[in-house]
Amino acid sequence: MTPTWVQLAYLVAALCFVLALKGLSTPRYARAGNLLGAAGMALAVVTAYAHGAVHNGPLILVAVAAGVAVGIPAARSVKMTAIPQMVALFNGVGGAAAALVALTEYLAVTDASVLFEVATALTVLIGSVSFSGSVVTFLKLQEVMTTRPVLLPAGRFLAVGAAAASALLALGVVLTGSSALLVLLALAGLALGVLFVLPVGGADVPIAISLLNAFTGLAVAASGYVLANTLLIVSGTLVGASGTILTRLMAQAMGRSLANILFGAFKTTDAAAAGGEQRTVRSGTVEDVAILLGYAHSVLVVPGYGLAVAQAQHAARELAHLLEQRGIDVKYGIHPVAGRMPGHMNVLLAEADVPYEQLKELDDVNPGIGSVDVVLVVGANDVVNPGARDEPSSPIYGMPIFDVDRAKSVVFMKRSMRPGFAGVDNSLLYNPKTTLLFGDAKDSLTKLLTAVKQV
Repeated sequence: MTPTWVQLAYLVAALCFVLALKGLSTPRYARAGNLLGAAGMALAVVTAYAHGAVHNGPLILVAVAAGVAVGIPAARSVKMTAIPQMVALFNGVGGAAAALVALTEYLAVTDASVLFEVATALTVLIGSVSFSGSVVTFLKLQEVMTTRPVLLPAGRFLAVGAAAASALLALGVVLTGSSALLVLLALAGLALGVLFVLPVGGADVPIAISLLNAFTGLAVAASGYVLANTLLIVSGTLVGASGTILTRLMAQAMGRSLANILFGAFKTTDAAAAGGEQRTVRSGTVEDVAILLGYAHSVLVVPGYGLAVAQAQHAARELAHLLEQRGIDVKYGIHPVAGRMPGHMNVLLAEADVPYEQLKELDDVNPGIGSVDVVLVVGANDVVNPGARDEPSSPIYGMPIFDVDRAKSVVFMKRSMRPGFAGVDNSLLYNPKTTLLFGDAKDSLTKLLTAVKQV
């Protein structure tokens, strides 16, 4: 029987988690929400130790110390552009931890109930899927492997086979209580996670991360049944529910169903890869673009991952400020997945003190984009690709975009003609309205700032 004081402490910790999620929903209270969540976690750990329910306490403390020694320097040194990769890794580690805890607990119990076996099987399966799937998303985001959908020969059947094998093994664990089957279930889950994420490509990878995050929450909640820990059930359910809601919202923002995002690659044809004809582009100099901006009445900046990589947010802010001093109306168009994660670009621009009210979403920008004199696309590619709107054969067809091709003129800042994260060619580059300005985003914006001052 769990003592009352322990239950009360867990209740306080759970409230901290709920309030933390609430705080993270707004920029104003995000930092406080993060600290409150950490405080709740600390309370939960201290309570567990004080209660005496922790076995092998010294070994756990050693593991915690090792995690702290690795985690703090890694979190402090990670670049803002690599936050999605870090989220993927942390999520994968959480899933793996839940699966390993359930596995070891199962091996230690001699008279397991049916509920315990069901919870263990679910924890091991979901945790394994979350771990291997998260590793693949990390490799894609880090561009260690191709960011395009990877279609293995008979990949669809392999995925279905892995799912069926996982279901049968889970049933076998419940019916027989076999530890060997549980280990095989973990291996099947690892394979299923890989096959699940490989076909996801380009801008859809963050949605896969969000879904895997929901999986990890479910695994943690199931492990709460294994360990008979109410707080794990509550916290895992919170993570699973919030991850599910976020996944649904992201899918809606991308204008596609979750099934299409996860399995749409199986339906793509070679038509998307066609189009190798040579087309001409128009490149310009910094002076050309400075004249264009200097005589504009309205400018829309569309930042993307290229801006984040170049750390060009401060240069963009200075240029925008200079244009505003000349009476030019400047806005920023922020795509739901700009920077590769929701809210990622907002944080980057907040670092440069860009006024929050200047950040505009798709629905705010597109209706009036035809009257915008100049759209400055800074390191963004997929989110302004007209193919997402006009080409049903495109892998990103259906994804909402900024209709910048309908503006009066476009300046496209890129390092090269290389396709964006989705690996899809962009017809906007060949639009007669478009002027290409090649180079590093920060370097180009800095030179542009100087040139505009001379106009």
